[in-house]
Amino acid sequence: MGTLLDAYALIAFLEDEPAAAEVAGLIGSGNSAISAVNLAEAGQRMLRNADVTADELQQLVGSMPLGVVPFTEVHAWRAASLRARHYRRRRTEISLADACLLAVATPVDRVATADPAVLQVAEAEGIAVVELPGG
Repeated sequence: MGTLLDAYALIAFLEDEPAAAEVAGLIGSGNSAISAVNLAEAGQRMLRNADVTADELQQLVGSMPLGVVPFTEVHAWRAASLRARHYRRRRTEISLADACLLAVATPVDRVATADPAVLQVAEAEGIAVVELPGG
């Protein structure tokens, strides 16, 4: 597959935040995707904080060379297991959405994030990462 973006990465790109240039390069490679769960997370944040409608945002993201990975029952069980094994309040506060991101990653994927908890869990699980600035 390639590089999986977390919600922060997509938001950073769309809102020209510190990681925008790096994310633009990842998206421009044509080998990037986002899980449906993380797309929902990014979408709801954008709709709450930006002057954009759901239709406009869907059209904008849909026009990008960015795949969307469906979230299946297999992914759900993998995410539940990851979060149960790694979530530790005040130490590794990995969100459910971020556990979903890691759950869709295959052995040949890498995950693009600035989130310390995601970076920590990805490392523990042997998932390659692209560490983004900011976050």
